[in-house]
Amino acid sequence: MSLSITDSYLTRYRAVVGTTADPTAFHPLTGAQRRFLLARALDPLGRPDLAPLFFHFPRGALDLSRLRRAAVGFAGRHTVLRGRVGLLKGVPVLHAGEPSVDVRRVPVPAGAARDALRAELGTAQTHGPALRLLLACGPEEEQETLAVVLDHLACDEQSLGAVVSGISRAYEDTGNGDGPRHGAEDGAVYREAVESQLEAERTASTEASLTYWGERLSGLGGPVAGPPQTQDAQDAQDDRSPEKGMLSHVLPAVPPRSRGVLFPALLDAGAAALRTWSAGGGTPALGYPWGGRPAGQPDVMGCFINTLVHPAASGPARIEDTAAAWWDDLDHAGTPYDEVVRAVRLTGGNWQGTLDGILTFEDLGRRSALRLAGETGRETHVAAPLRYAAPVGVAASYGDELLVRLVWERSGASDDLAQEAFGALLDSLRRHLYAALPTAVAAP
Repeated sequence: MSLSITDSYLTRYRAVVGTTADPTAFHPLTGAQRRFLLARALDPLGRPDLAPLFFHFPRGALDLSRLRRAAVGFAGRHTVLRGRVGLLKGVPVLHAGEPSVDVRRVPVPAGAARDALRAELGTAQTHGPALRLLLACGPEEEQETLAVVLDHLACDEQSLGAVVSGISRAYEDTGNGDGPRHGAEDGAVYREAVESQLEAERTASTEASLTYWGERLSGLGGPVAGPPQTQDAQDAQDDRSPEKGMLSHVLPAVPPRSRGVLFPALLDAGAAALRTWSAGGGTPALGYPWGGRPAGQPDVMGCFINTLVHPAASGPARIEDTAAAWWDDLDHAGTPYDEVVRAVRLTGGNWQGTLDGILTFEDLGRRSALRLAGETGRETHVAAPLRYAAPVGVAASYGDELLVRLVWERSGASDDLAQEAFGALLDSLRRHLYAALPTAVAAP
């Protein structure tokens, strides 16, 4: 078997960093971090991959100077937020340094804060700060909106919980003394976690795993596009809406009997949406992030995920079949995405690794609320014009309710098509999760 992609990267990394005056100032990147770095380099618009959270607070409740001190103190305790990601003689690295933070108020001369924040994020720098806290309030609004924005290179879902709780604690600390009272993370601890992740990626690139993925995804081809818009529909959309569209719906909390099939149900629902979107144009590729910190390693902030791919084949599927296939996929979940794409090509497939949709799932029980100045922020959602890994995004947040959102590129599909695809998604979820419940409960 040829040298793995992870082995090749580590060989180049060690050769380059070993020639520097201070090798300890550099850290390797995980496979996911390297993919994000490459994707933004290839993006013609130069857009970064950002993970934003938005919260409403009472107008005037937050002290911007105190918020800035809290953000700098929090970032200073985490290696991945104390440096810059870039190339060292062509090799992707994290170069440790000072906290990489931007905290400021975004002007809103007229209109709503969400529109000002959407515009601000639409012009975000490609290699900007790892952590941004942007505060905005419209002249007629009684609440202000705080955007907590992480560079995805520094953040995965598990990190979001650390950010929310960490900023809450740091804000409280700055009001009770000279500053945060928590010690900084040792760079060696972060490096150990990343190297452990890379070792897991290397050992997961086995011939058996590559054969599995090559066969599993052999039916994928090029990107599956939806029906083209008419010029009239395009003109009407351009007049009334931003480049990103978003639909959302709240479903009841999942019954205990359905909790175990929640994610397979979301996979099948996302596949149903993509099949509607593509109108029979092939088998869409639905990607989803999966993973966590390496077993036995410290719970450090960073991007310790892999992207798995679910072929959205013709359906509707039995949920038992989807769940069984998903469990088989998880047995090979450590195989790096780039290796999976190469495996498909080696088996004779023509899939280039392009995703038609991306599914993200957040269990809200895994993170606390953002609490600043004695106020608990109320989370909201904004269809920000960010770079996505696919033209269609499905996001699910599970807490006291199940919030499902569909985000799409308006330049590529009409609002009517998005509504139809979202309807197919919700119908699939109701069928799998709420079939035995009264209609009034299952379809609010």
